[in-house]
Amino acid sequence: MKVLAIDRGNSRLKFAVSGDGAEGSQSLPFVDEAEALGVSWKQVRTARGEPDCIVISNVAGERAGKVLAQSLRVFAAEPRWLISAARQCGVTNRYDNPTQLGSDRWAALIGAWARVHGACLVVNAGTATTVDALSAEGEFLGGLIVPGFSMMREALSSGTAALPLTDGHAAEFPRNTADAIWNGCLAAQAGAIERMGKKLPASAACLLSGGAAGILRPALNMPASVVDNLVLEGLMHIAREP
Repeated sequence: MKVLAIDRGNSRLKFAVSGDGAEGSQSLPFVDEAEALGVSWKQVRTARGEPDCIVISNVAGERAGKVLAQSLRVFAAEPRWLISAARQCGVTNRYDNPTQLGSDRWAALIGAWARVHGACLVVNAGTATTVDALSAEGEFLGGLIVPGFSMMREALSSGTAALPLTDGHAAEFPRNTADAIWNGCLAAQAGAIERMGKKLPASAACLLSGGAAGILRPALNMPASVVDNLVLEGLMHIAREP
């Protein structure tokens, strides 16, 4: 079965196509016009073939969902829009209201469980950074949501008169404003991750995904692995569940 998995986040759209055992993720230009996005999907169909199944995580809102749905009419398959469930693909959802858990977080948890089948800290470092705890029995115990690394830096720049939005460098004791902001935001992200990690067994894995994952990993005082896109991996497993 050829699956088209789509991760529509707040700042980008990523997708992967499977069918022959080879999987890889790609990004599409960030557009809000269904016609332009449809042209991109036609190119995907020409290169990879017609999907038998389309499964989508959309956290970008109703309008983005409508644009995406219209663009996907170039395919014959009816899109399946992921809504978090109480249990799926071996993972149990302990959210107070399971359907209120973001579909991207749910898909990432399923992708992480398929990888490790054990206790795991699942971090998605995108527009927001989510830090979710998965037990050794496959239970989503709960998690944190904090502003993402870029959002933290942008908030300091836009909310003050004198703090610039400039890239900094890693430093143990920052001695200029750019480095102070850069390392301060990194420390805040790492602190949230490490604090949640202490609540899990020492043997628990930590999987980092999202655009800022590569920046965050060196800042952590704990072992962690960067995974290209756990959301897409989870969507693939969901699509193949009987």
